[in-house]
Amino acid sequence: MSIFIDEKTPVLVQGITGRIGSFHTQEMIDYGTNIVAGVTPGKGGTMHLGRPIFNTVEEAVLVTGAEASIVFVPPAYAADGIMEAAESNIRFCVSITDGIPTHDMIRVKRYINSAPQEKRMILTGPNCAGTISPGKSLLGIMPGHIYKQGSVGLIGRSGTLGYEAASQMKELGIGISTSVGIGGDPINGSSFLEILKYFENDEETEAIMIIGEIGGPQEAEVAGYFQKHMNKPMAAYIAGLTAPSGRTMGHAGAIVSSSGESAAEKVVILKDAGIMVASTPSNMGSTVASLLKSR
Repeated sequence: MSIFIDEKTPVLVQGITGRIGSFHTQEMIDYGTNIVAGVTPGKGGTMHLGRPIFNTVEEAVLVTGAEASIVFVPPAYAADGIMEAAESNIRFCVSITDGIPTHDMIRVKRYINSAPQEKRMILTGPNCAGTISPGKSLLGIMPGHIYKQGSVGLIGRSGTLGYEAASQMKELGIGISTSVGIGGDPINGSSFLEILKYFENDEETEAIMIIGEIGGPQEAEVAGYFQKHMNKPMAAYIAGLTAPSGRTMGHAGAIVSSSGESAAEKVVILKDAGIMVASTPSNMGSTVASLLKSR
């Protein structure tokens, strides 16, 4: 079973006619994702990659019944695109865009959270690789062939480390129910904790792996939630053990600014909670294999 998307989920692409949007939309179509439409203001009424183009998300949803959206809109306009999706009753939205101003993401979070819980759009990203339910639907920029369908839920701040974990697991015969990239920006649409709750309630996800990094309190929050509320086993890898304090390392959110935010501190917190932690990127897959054997 998958969370958020499957082979039936109708998806629209915001920014479909741009160079990056076009390339990845074709990749998603080839994978089997149910892309039903694209949105590019000013190009409504045309066709692109065999899909109808609309001027607004609202119009696209009304005509096609789209339930999910992926955003390839440039940084200066991406926040408006995300809020437009939320206003148009999109259920699940992935923002690939990198470089959205932090102030804009504050507006986005306030807008999304102003909706009643039952109507609130789930947003992942920005600056993420996307979400994939292997063998069913790909909503992102990841190479679909490295993911094997299975029962391990994967959540990561780093797209490339997520690819590495998926590839290692596939080599060991371990499959993934859904892989969710939450992005490496200081303000995420969704945190580890918010995504974990969906995996915990998914009957066919047997175990979960998170891929974290230096900076922010998210991994510590996971440890507390795991101890109190989770019945499924969990593994983790934390990037940045050698990163110097106070320096941004790649992701805008990967900067140690207070106690408990270094990689070493996070590893201790997770291990103390009973979460199995991989010591290096090269043994992420074997750590998940050990976790599954110990169940």
